[in-house]
Amino acid sequence: MLRPEDYDEPLDRAAEHARRWLGSIPSRHVGPLTTADELAEAFGDELPEAGLDPADTVDLLAAAAAPGLMAMPSGRFYGWVIGGTLPAAMAADWLVSAWDQNTGLRFATPATAAAEEAAARWVVKLLGLPARADVGFTTGASMANFSGLAAARWRVLERAGWDLNERGLAGGPRVRVFVGAERHDSIDMALRMLGLGAPESVAADAQGRIRPEALAAALDRGEGPAVVCLQAGNLHSGAFDPFPEAIDVARTHGAWVHVDGAFGLWAAASAATRPLMRGAEQADSWATDAHKNLNVPYDCGIVVCQDAVALRRALGLHADYLVHDAHGDHGPGDPFEKVPELSRRARGVPVWAALRSLGRSGVDALVAGLAAHASELARRIGELPGAEVLNDVVFSQVTLAFGSGERTQAVADYLVRDGRVWMSGSRWHGRAVLRISVANWSSDGQDADIAFAAVRDALAATEGL
Repeated sequence: MLRPEDYDEPLDRAAEHARRWLGSIPSRHVGPLTTADELAEAFGDELPEAGLDPADTVDLLAAAAAPGLMAMPSGRFYGWVIGGTLPAAMAADWLVSAWDQNTGLRFATPATAAAEEAAARWVVKLLGLPARADVGFTTGASMANFSGLAAARWRVLERAGWDLNERGLAGGPRVRVFVGAERHDSIDMALRMLGLGAPESVAADAQGRIRPEALAAALDRGEGPAVVCLQAGNLHSGAFDPFPEAIDVARTHGAWVHVDGAFGLWAAASAATRPLMRGAEQADSWATDAHKNLNVPYDCGIVVCQDAVALRRALGLHADYLVHDAHGDHGPGDPFEKVPELSRRARGVPVWAALRSLGRSGVDALVAGLAAHASELARRIGELPGAEVLNDVVFSQVTLAFGSGERTQAVADYLVRDGRVWMSGSRWHGRAVLRISVANWSSDGQDADIAFAAVRDALAATEGL
């Protein structure tokens, strides 16, 4: 029999450790202080014969993990597009774990289904997408891209007279997929998993934006079912594809248009950055991450699809033992019909909590603040001797170089060792770069000061390289 009191001490210990961790973030070394190999002994090799008290297990976990944790929730973490967690979203996620609802069926879990449906309506409206669009909450943008492209595959084959669900891919028309030369690699991964193979790469400009005239030429070279993948937020430059022109080209050729907006889709939620997304609402499907710019806990991707039938035919199933949503294709639908999972946690509930705690104006301010913080860092660091800003800073990404590739890499290595900030090294256009991604709701002027000082010191330490 369940005894509620059995949870008291483990939860109290967990809350204590969580508060201690959160309290350390403003001043801690951003990077981990050890490696996974070095931590192996602390977590154990063989599973002990005897169990451990639940509260003591929590203590052991916290102590073993401490030196191996990276301060990703810190406002000084600029390494990848990884947000922190808003207070309301974190608390809601704790409740989601306590409620332990398998959020697949509206009939079985009406509370979490209703919360997710409200969050979905809010997301669609905030992002300026069609009100009729269907929404699924996936594990992340990779699976959101997978889901949108699965819907695309189903629909373009259906238009070609091929029943994918009945006949599979073998023997059917080839689906041509066109992507910008600087798309994120998760698009290629999704296409492999969908059995569509490698896409056709289309030329991009210096900021990574797809060239509409090159897209038109590529589409003209063949015929048959086609999918065009566009990008909202380039990995290095933060640039956005020219949506009106590219979508017009795709429509002329009867292609489905999918937008990968892992972080950039949120630009539509702020008046300051909304022009970057002009025309994107004319696409067929979109993918984003709520655990990036919206700052909810992992894991939470979002797929939005104008064609609810295509999304549900591609991902849904029907079984006699499941009590399905009575509305069918014309209603909100069961959550499991829109994602690649039958069983899942209620990951849309923290989205509801984040949005409800912020309101429209709060989301606007959050997104605008990320872009402003990136611009300020680019301005200040770009004025340092030897620093060069390589991209047009239009959103939340800044890409820098410091003379030679050797020195740029040395600056990146210095910053990791130093620990005041975390900025990741990369390669762009054939040269070593330092990439700054601003995604944390808590990043402020003090964090910018620390980041500027850290880069300044890194340059001083690497002078002469």
